[in-house]
Amino acid sequence: MFSELPLHERLLKALAELSFQQPTEVQQQAIPAAIEGRDLYVIAQTGSGKTAAYVLPILQRLMQDDSKPLAPRGLILVPTRELARQIDAEIRALARFTRLQAVTVYGGVSAHGQIKALRRNPDIVVGCPGRIVDLMGRGVLRLGGVESVVLDEADHMFDMGFLPDVRRILAALPQKRQSLLFSATMPAAIRSLANTVLRN
Repeated sequence: MFSELPLHERLLKALAELSFQQPTEVQQQAIPAAIEGRDLYVIAQTGSGKTAAYVLPILQRLMQDDSKPLAPRGLILVPTRELARQIDAEIRALARFTRLQAVTVYGGVSAHGQIKALRRNPDIVVGCPGRIVDLMGRGVLRLGGVESVVLDEADHMFDMGFLPDVRRILAALPQKRQSLLFSATMPAAIRSLANTVLRN
């Protein structure tokens, strides 16, 4: 049961409203370790509940200390805008009883609205690597306050040629942070990236 996991009552309330009672296998294993602040490399197929497996620990962490010294404090990197939108919807659903805010950024559309949203200092940014690098270059997205970074569908990011951008983003993050890699497969390039990124 989700109620057996070390989650804030507001998150448990959101899960109950969504009729989520029993965590999936990946959630059962990943959530407690991620809440402890451990780095994770999770091999999980689409549909296994992996989004909640990393979103819930990030929300939990942000709620434990909501002083918001530097925003964003959570960064989720994804290969496609469809996935970015999906994750954004899940964050909104799980964070509905909190004051935490997320912003989604991706290419193929004007950056104007995204820049405006970033100026409101969201707690979490979800986005595709190309647009994130672009916004970093414009000086509107600063990553010095990121405490948790997620690479979702890391294998697809490699297939789509995003690895140089991902490395550039990771280099801009604080050394002291939590890193969570989620992938359906473990190609050599992702294994190599995991070895350089994951610490604990």
